[in-house]
Amino acid sequence: MNIEPCNNFSFSIVSALVPLIALILVVVLMTATPVRAAQRYSRSDLVRFQNRIIDYRSQINPRFKKRVRSRTRLIIVHTSELGLKSSLRVISKGKRFKNGRTTPGGHANYVIARNGSVYRILDKKYRADHAGRSMWNGVSNVSDISVGIEFVGYHYAPLTAGQYRAAGMLLFILKRVYGLEDKDVLTHSQIAYGKPNRWFSKDHRGRKRCAKNFDRIRAGLGPTWSFDPDVRAGRLTPDPTLAQVFYPAPGAVVSIGKKGYQPQKSDIISKQNSAWAIAGEDYDAHSTVYMLPGGKTLAGDRVASSLGWERLPEGTKVLLNQKTKHVREQAKSIIKTISPRMTAWSHAGRAYHASSTIYFLPSGRVLNGYRIADWDDLPSGTRLVLGYKGPIVISKNKTAYGIAGTKFKHPGTIYHIPGQGPVQGDRIPDFSDLPKGTGVYLPIAG
Repeated sequence: MNIEPCNNFSFSIVSALVPLIALILVVVLMTATPVRAAQRYSRSDLVRFQNRIIDYRSQINPRFKKRVRSRTRLIIVHTSELGLKSSLRVISKGKRFKNGRTTPGGHANYVIARNGSVYRILDKKYRADHAGRSMWNGVSNVSDISVGIEFVGYHYAPLTAGQYRAAGMLLFILKRVYGLEDKDVLTHSQIAYGKPNRWFSKDHRGRKRCAKNFDRIRAGLGPTWSFDPDVRAGRLTPDPTLAQVFYPAPGAVVSIGKKGYQPQKSDIISKQNSAWAIAGEDYDAHSTVYMLPGGKTLAGDRVASSLGWERLPEGTKVLLNQKTKHVREQAKSIIKTISPRMTAWSHAGRAYHASSTIYFLPSGRVLNGYRIADWDDLPSGTRLVLGYKGPIVISKNKTAYGIAGTKFKHPGTIYHIPGQGPVQGDRIPDFSDLPKGTGVYLPIAG
């Protein structure tokens, strides 16, 4: 059929088709998204990733009884609240409590280190004892239906790019194996619930703060649930802090009474950041240590009797999974020491990579914080000082007195003696005998 040209034909047809074209584009984009996600990793990428997984299964506690899960409906991500060595030990060997009780380990299927290395603690088919008291969509004991992944790190500190890269591939593989969707990946803080306590009169969310800093987009995941099904059904009471983190209504502020709550990314107590907001159920645990601004330390199970929760001052630092005696010793010392429990983040927080944080490595190297890629890269035994400048090297023309003045013997003046490491000024018996190359570090504050 021949059609005679018409001057306004093109314009009229295009105008009429605009809504239809827009609708088609929306549908195409929506349906194309999963396809693009599925093609995000090549077969060689996935094979290479799986070959690099570190097999840690031989380290599992022999007391742990392996049991194959009958079904897998969820993947739960956690933060370990420890450094790498302690995380691997606790997750594989088990936990030890003050009363002498221990657990048999097997607390996750995988551990993702801060450099992106992945450790296989248990084969993915086995039930890991990772979720504790938990519920999701009416199903309790979430460990029975889920794979557990632990990120080495703290829930109030950022995870690393390496961890997100590794998590992206691991989650992609696990979702494909078990036929799961993005919304089936949840954090421990979303599924954990607690019994009534001084903050909540009923069973409630908020028992754990674990992985509330998990960034789904950086892990290659799409949207998750827009609501908590157990709270909506009335099975649990919402936790205001976590409700704002995971299910915020546009422009809304979740509140209890007259108090408004904002999500916090800090281990420091403030008007908006309570002991509960930081530590959750572990707020009064013996292994949770409160470091008050003046240097005094209290274990969580002694705060109520020694001070009172309402009297905890702003600026108090909250440290999880610690021994009070160790924290107390470190609080009193100008020169801090990194250990499996007391990481650089435990000591310095976000200042771990500041230029004024000085690290003295066991090898003898001295590094400013800005040269540290990540706090978990530092070996145990590394010592550090916070808020210092230097070094100013002692020479014939620069004596200790010439550099530090009357404070050359002060405990706050730090000397790095080659082969000996950092020493406080009041512990040097003879300043005339300091070897060449000794560096002096002075506090910035005076």
